[in-house]
Amino acid sequence: MPLDAVLFDKDGTLFDFAATWNSWAGGVIADLSGGDNGRAQAMAAALEYDLDRQEFFPASFVVYATNAEAAAALVPHCEGSSQHELETYLATRAATAPISEVVPLASYMAGLRGDGLKLGVMTNDAELSAHSQLERVGAHNSFDFIAGHDSGFGAKPDPDPLLAFCKAVNVAPGRCAMVGDSLHDLHAGRAAGMICIGVLTGTAQAAHLSPHADVVLQDIGEIPAWIAANR
Repeated sequence: MPLDAVLFDKDGTLFDFAATWNSWAGGVIADLSGGDNGRAQAMAAALEYDLDRQEFFPASFVVYATNAEAAAALVPHCEGSSQHELETYLATRAATAPISEVVPLASYMAGLRGDGLKLGVMTNDAELSAHSQLERVGAHNSFDFIAGHDSGFGAKPDPDPLLAFCKAVNVAPGRCAMVGDSLHDLHAGRAAGMICIGVLTGTAQAAHLSPHADVVLQDIGEIPAWIAANR
């Protein structure tokens, strides 16, 4: 299975979803609710977030949503704030969210580049957040392509942003892999004609991802060995 390029999802793939976003969401809800418990509960319900346990429910739409979708869910509970204002607020907060790398990304990506692979990131988060977080872990310069839902290519599960990556690195989709932790990632990859690799560092289980993936791995750290075994 020849492979010349790899496109990664960000949250739940490069960064552990729970370690990165659970506490962040609790802080967002606390800030926006202004200490009003009723409003906090309503916001948590809208985001499918367990306020008592301070974590997203496994099936929460936020796992794969764009900032616009999350902002739309919050609008009814944030009097005086527009969806656009909330979207900007979420993007700004996300750019400085605590992040937990699944593997040391700078050295990991350097290894993949050393093997001659073109690399990219396509996230349904904002592009600002993607650039900021990758810069914070020293991996930003390893990527040939970084895009968010607001970069002008669309959002997953639409295949267009994936095809934009293929075009940017001049590699045919069938020689590119899409790596992600959600069905949105895998559906987008399949629609684009790419090799689909699922990882278990998000909220989905292997049984959930397997029917839609060419392979499901524990995390991205297993990808180099998988590539070597399938050449």
